[in-house]
Amino acid sequence: MAFTNHAISSSQMVGLLGDWRVGSGPGPIYVRLALALRALVLDARVTTPCRLPAERPLAVALGVSRTTTTTAYQLLREQGFIHSRPGGGSWTALPPGRQRRGAPWGPAVPEEAGWLDLALAAPVGDDEVMAAVAEATGQLGAHLGGHGYEPRGLAILREAIARRYESRGLPTSADQILVTNGAQQAIDLVVRALVSPLDPVMVECPTYPNALDVLARARVVTVGISTTGWNPDLAISALRQTLPRLAYLIPDFHNPTGHLMPADCRLAIAEAAAASGTHLVIDETFAELALDAVDVPPPFACYDAGGQVISVGSMSKAYWAGLRIGWIRTTASLLSRFQAVRATLDIASPVFEQLLAAWLLDNGHGLLTRRRAALASGRNILMRELRDHFRDWRFGVPTGGLSLWVDLGAPVSTALAQAAEGHRLRLAAGPRFGPNGTLERNLRLPYILGEEDMVEAVRRLEAAKADLEAGWTPGGKVIPIA
Repeated sequence: MAFTNHAISSSQMVGLLGDWRVGSGPGPIYVRLALALRALVLDARVTTPCRLPAERPLAVALGVSRTTTTTAYQLLREQGFIHSRPGGGSWTALPPGRQRRGAPWGPAVPEEAGWLDLALAAPVGDDEVMAAVAEATGQLGAHLGGHGYEPRGLAILREAIARRYESRGLPTSADQILVTNGAQQAIDLVVRALVSPLDPVMVECPTYPNALDVLARARVVTVGISTTGWNPDLAISALRQTLPRLAYLIPDFHNPTGHLMPADCRLAIAEAAAASGTHLVIDETFAELALDAVDVPPPFACYDAGGQVISVGSMSKAYWAGLRIGWIRTTASLLSRFQAVRATLDIASPVFEQLLAAWLLDNGHGLLTRRRAALASGRNILMRELRDHFRDWRFGVPTGGLSLWVDLGAPVSTALAQAAEGHRLRLAAGPRFGPNGTLERNLRLPYILGEEDMVEAVRRLEAAKADLEAGWTPGGKVIPIA
């Protein structure tokens, strides 16, 4: 979870750091603390600028000496990750020459060429997107006579989205659809409308990082996902005991694990949510990305008897990451509440992009077929390379989605991600996918690169792992901190 407020307390910092003594590699304890704090800044789990806890209270909260926190802060100050103001405390910063590429939560890396990116699970476009641009351009003239402000979205797009739900077995009308600027805005609208500060909200762990950022205002309750998927008894127990206002789930080729929730589990959770009065936000961003011949259950809302399910979808993962069109499907009454919140943020989604999305939903079957084939090939290449070069790493074989969720066999994810920078490889460390600094044994590896780049990325990953095993320290050749 990222902290976007202007100050972070010692107790909040302890939760974010997790097991920092083992998760930040070898070296003296103050160096490991500095690396762990540095990772929080690089991964935007603590934003910039943000006021850090004073050295003495942080030392007490962490159970270390004040000398440890003072020296760690000084190391980061020398590298430009902390700026101190006389009488104003210590504040996070990014050193000159660092920037965030892609998502704002992604690692901040040097402004140099030759990097390979395995931090983002986001597909590129193809020729069919260009064909859709031509079609959308031809339709644009019919809309130029109006102002283009359609608060719920263009009718042509809402009807196309409704047809897509119908094809998946869920009766839907255009009046049940609200178009948004991507799934991220859709989730944000729901949370703004339904969640008050410190309301309990249930999420899976691991889960989608940007959703955790949206939920920063809530009290997050986690339900773990194992190597085999969901345990419905645990989810039902959490719903009954905590009575969360909202639960955010990714049942279709879960991000980052790739799991597919079975139909009986969907039904059990839907019934328990109805009993606890919990709204279920179901993220279906990956629902179209089955890579194998697998029976995909009907949409989660098919199991909803009480109007508790709020479905969220997006064009960005199945079609093109740059097409920032998403949607919400739910009841008319809830949709009105979300629309009212939307009006305080922006007026409407761009007309042209909506026309582009509508055409792709109705005509982009060839693109989807090629996308699935390319992802299946990328998955198989990545699994082959990992099995050849990392015999001690473990992962399941996802039947869909965009990434592998890898067990590294040791709590070294943060250290590995930092060491990989020395080999111009971007990684998102495991703790970015949870709210409490855990998941140091895990790493998400998307299979979105072409074969040549994927093989090279694994070679760089192997070199970073070798650095750690050789006793890599922050003062070494990889990513010096002092």
